[in-house]
Amino acid sequence: QLQASGGGLVQAGESLRLSCAASGRIFSSYFMGWFRQTPGKEREFVAAISGTGGSTYYKDSVKGRFTISRDNAKSTVYLQMNSLKPEDTAVYYCAADRSQGTSISSRWSTRYDYWGQGTQVTVSS
Repeated sequence: QLQASGGGLVQAGESLRLSCAASGRIFSSYFMGWFRQTPGKEREFVAAISGTGGSTYYKDSVKGRFTISRDNAKSTVYLQMNSLKPEDTAVYYCAADRSQGTSISSRWSTRYDYWGQGTQVTVSS
């Protein structure tokens, strides 16, 4: 199970940190991703991280603003979001994959085996 938290309402330029706590599995073996979705649109890739944390991947529009990280001792993955923009407004979901991904495959939502419930992020202008 994945439990996402940390969403909220902020103004443009502010920061939020999302957390996703995992249970019931060997967390360090899982490839983790963050996706987001707005009404009427498909879920889109935001960031992903390998099991060791040694490899990270980002959507181009969040590079330099968002940072994905993980603490395997706490079975938690984080998404630090800085310099937030109104277009970052969405429901954010964390996801876990039993196999390790690549810079390309990490962007495919269909490859992930488990999903969290989502947390709303709203950025006002």
